[in-house]
Formats: sequence, C-alpha cells, structure tokens
Amino acid sequence: MNNQGVLLTCEGGTVTLPVAPLNDRQDGGHLLVNPPREVWERSELTPAELVNWSLLVAATGQAMLEVLPQLQGGCLNYWEAGNWALNEQAVPVGPKRPLDHRKVHLHVFGRSRTALHQDWQWGESPSFPQFVASKHWSSQFARLDGAECAAIRMRIEALLARKYIFLQLPTGKDQGA
Repeated sequence: MNNQGVLLTCEGGTVTLPVAPLNDRQDGGHLLVNPPREVWERSELTPAELVNWSLLVAATGQAMLEVLPQLQGGCLNYWEAGNWALNEQAVPVGPKRPLDHRKVHLHVFGRSRTALHQDWQWGESPSFPQFVASKHWSSQFARLDGAECAAIRMRIEALLARKYIFLQLPTGKDQGA
C-alpha cells in the first residue's frame, strides 16, 4: 500500500482505503473501488471499463471475505456513492452540478456478525449521518491495518490472475507491503 492508501491499481481501476472510514475495521472494514477513470455516472464508462471495474469490485469483495477474520460468517454491502460531494456545504460551497462534482466510486463494507457499533449491527441497514456530521462521525472508526491490506491485495491479485483472467496486474509504485 502506498502513502495515499492505494492497495492496488490495474486496468479495472483502483482499490483504496478511505481517508475517512465509514465502518470500523473490527466491524468488517471499508474499502473503495474506483473505476479506471473519473466519471460522474457509471454509464459514462465504456463497456470494457465497466466490465473490468465490476470484476475488480467482485475480486475485492471476495478477497475481504476470505482474508479478514472479522468477516467469518459475515457478508458485504456494496454502495455506489458520490452524494456528499454535491452537498451545498461541501467544497466548493454552494450548489453543484453532478456532472462537474460527482465522482463515481463504490464502497465495499464488511458486515460482521459481531459488529459493536450501533450503526452497523448485524441484520440491520447501516446508518449514515448527515453531511455536516460526517467528519466527526467517521473519526471514531479505524481503517483496515497494513497487514490486512497486504493480505487483501495479494488475494485480489490472485483472483484477477486466476479467476477473472483478463487483467494485467500492475507493476510499480502503487504496489507495496
């Protein structure tokens, strides 16, 4: 993982740690999967980009389920987002057009059967705060640690190479322990 929290970069996009996690690592963790280029709406991706991004999302989810002990017997929630960027209080302050400010990304949330936080209780929909409270709310959550990220990255690479057999795996500065 590099200093910007990038676990993996490939032709399907990037897998990153969120700057402000919305779920604690012990309650299942939280990763972001970005498409191979910035778009405001997924329909803006080419068919090949959309397929590759979808396969990267699937590999990321499978890797989390397989390597994170806190997800044993658990599941995942996938959530396409970008709404907070449109909030009038988000920088730049004021009304915004989605075409100019929304950036498609997919949140992958681990759902642990033993989640402690009330907003992530098993069998319930997750609860998110209003935009104005989001920074304070997310400050209580820990990101996945370096060992967890390395294990997830290695499993994603194996899945992309062996199960999905289409992606060129990256070599370079985004890869690291």
